[in-house]
Amino acid sequence: MSSFPGTSGSPADTGAVTIGLAVIGAGFGRTGTNSLKLALEMLGFGPCHHMFEVLQDPTQLPYWQAAARGETPDWNVVFARFNSAVDWPSARYWRELSAFYPDAKVILSVRPEDKWVDSVNATIYPALSSWETRPEGMSRDHGKMANETINNQIFDGRLGDREHAKAVYRAHVKEVQATIRPDRLLAFDVAEGWVPLCGFLGVAVPEEPFPRTNSTEEFKARVKAG
Repeated sequence: MSSFPGTSGSPADTGAVTIGLAVIGAGFGRTGTNSLKLALEMLGFGPCHHMFEVLQDPTQLPYWQAAARGETPDWNVVFARFNSAVDWPSARYWRELSAFYPDAKVILSVRPEDKWVDSVNATIYPALSSWETRPEGMSRDHGKMANETINNQIFDGRLGDREHAKAVYRAHVKEVQATIRPDRLLAFDVAEGWVPLCGFLGVAVPEEPFPRTNSTEEFKARVKAG
C-alpha cells in the first residue's frame, strides 16, 4: 500500500499512536454530521475526524489533496489520532475505509432530500464555488481540494444542479445500504436522537441532550472566519 507524501512507512515511523477507526460515517455533508461528530465524542468514540479537522490542522490537508489525485493513503497514518470519522472528505472514501477497517461500524447519516439540498445550496455549494477567489494559501488550497473531492468527483461538477444533486444523494444512500451488511450499518437521522445511535453502538443513553449544531448560520460564520 502506497502512502501519502510525508507519510512513508507505518504509523510507528511518524511516532504516532494508531487507534484505528471504530465508527465510519458514510453520510454526505449537511446530514447532521457535526452533530453526529459531537455525539460520538460524547459516547466515547472520539476524537472524531470531520472536515473541520482538515480546516484547522495544516498537517491534514496534504493527505486529502493526495487522495483527490487518486493516490492510495495509509489510512492508519491519516487517522492516527482518531477513533471515528464523519463528513467529507472521509465520507468520499466510505467504501475503502469500511474495507480497511472491517470491524468498524458504519453510520449513514441521512435527512429528507429536499432539506438536504436546500442546506447544501445555502452553505457548501457557495463555499466550493468561490474557492478560486480566495487568497493564495491554505484556505485556497483547502477549497480547491474540497471542490475536487465533493463537487467534481461525487457530483460530476454539478452540485449546483438541484435535481442532479438529489439523484446522486439517493443513489449514494442506496449504494451504501446495498454494500454494507445490515448488522454493521445504521441509517440515522440526527433528529431521532440518542436511542437508535446508542442501541447500534451498544452504549448507554446519556443524560445530556443530543447535540444540535452547525446550522446554516453557523456554517456561514465558519466560512467567513476561515
